[in-house]
Amino acid sequence: MDFRDSPSEAAFRAEARAFLEAHAPDPREMYGDDPLNASNVEAHRAWQKTQHEHGWAGLTWPVQYGGRGLGPIEQIIWNQELARQGLGLSMFMPGLCMAGPTIIAHGSGEQKQRYLGPLLSGDEIWCQLFSEPGAGSDLAGVACRAERDGDGDGWVIQGQKTWSSGAADADFGILLCRTDPTVPKHEGITYFLLPMKTPGVEVRPIRQMNDGDHFADTFLNEVRIPDACRLGPVNGGWACAMTTLLNERIGMGGMESFRFDDLAALARERRERLDPVTRDRVVRVWGWGKTLELLNARIVTKLGMGVMPDAESSVMKLAIARLMSEAADLGLAALGPEALGRAGTWQNQFLFAPAMHVAGGTDEIQKNVAAERTLGLPKEPRADQGVAFQDLPRG
Repeated sequence: MDFRDSPSEAAFRAEARAFLEAHAPDPREMYGDDPLNASNVEAHRAWQKTQHEHGWAGLTWPVQYGGRGLGPIEQIIWNQELARQGLGLSMFMPGLCMAGPTIIAHGSGEQKQRYLGPLLSGDEIWCQLFSEPGAGSDLAGVACRAERDGDGDGWVIQGQKTWSSGAADADFGILLCRTDPTVPKHEGITYFLLPMKTPGVEVRPIRQMNDGDHFADTFLNEVRIPDACRLGPVNGGWACAMTTLLNERIGMGGMESFRFDDLAALARERRERLDPVTRDRVVRVWGWGKTLELLNARIVTKLGMGVMPDAESSVMKLAIARLMSEAADLGLAALGPEALGRAGTWQNQFLFAPAMHVAGGTDEIQKNVAAERTLGLPKEPRADQGVAFQDLPRG
């Protein structure tokens, strides 16, 4: 592994740092106590417009579509510098890192012209409509139906999506639907670009135990859209979905969801509450954080050699989930009786941390990926291989 920036990477990091020091917003205005808080829509929109005006939006997008044509290493450096400023996920991330690159790869000329500009400039917000109550880690199991509209060339959509981040504020959603149940599940999926204000689209925010409502259930009740909203070929949506997920991983590379310095500062303030065992746990969290830094360096080194990381992203996600849960528990231990207060950064992190073990693929799925691709263990048996979706047992 090479821990040093190359000369070009160092120059880009210096450029990014200078821009952020001059223009970065106050993280408290963006997130409050919740790193996933999207209630301040205008703050997120203003920040996106500032990045766009100064050429920092869509770093990996091709130049002809308004980006800078940079690679995943520059995206990771940018994310690292955002973290230095206390900035993390933006509500524009689903559009910039998922919808945009997928439209660039699979969209028609008309679709690129219509959607990419407003997405990049912060005029339109996107959300992801992939997961369902019965299809999360097994994304190919989506059951939300899209059928041809008998009165025209459009589609009628019926079903439900869940854990739709930011759906209540979104203008458009990237949507996976089942369009042919008579073929194996990966082969009968079509990808759509859904206007969220279409009649029949109902978004119900999910009240979380940390009192946030970043996620939502999205109900699609006989939603009619034209065929122009279809991205890619009919029943060819799985390839589009893989483009989306690959770019999501690249776009989130290097993002920090936890800062050890915050935990260390709290531990120093409340050192009288930390017995030797708890202090040992704090040091262990520090060690885990350093391990993540090494893993991130390995990923960056691979990218610099032109090699796309494989199971590293699964290992990274497992480690981050474990780290956040342990750090949040330690934060409450340091607070002592004050932890019983409903509001606060550590209380919020403690209540949110369990979601990290589920979102983006459960811990069990990530362990399977690491076991199969890194350790070379036998793959999980697949009883659905070659079986039509309509013949699969469903709960």
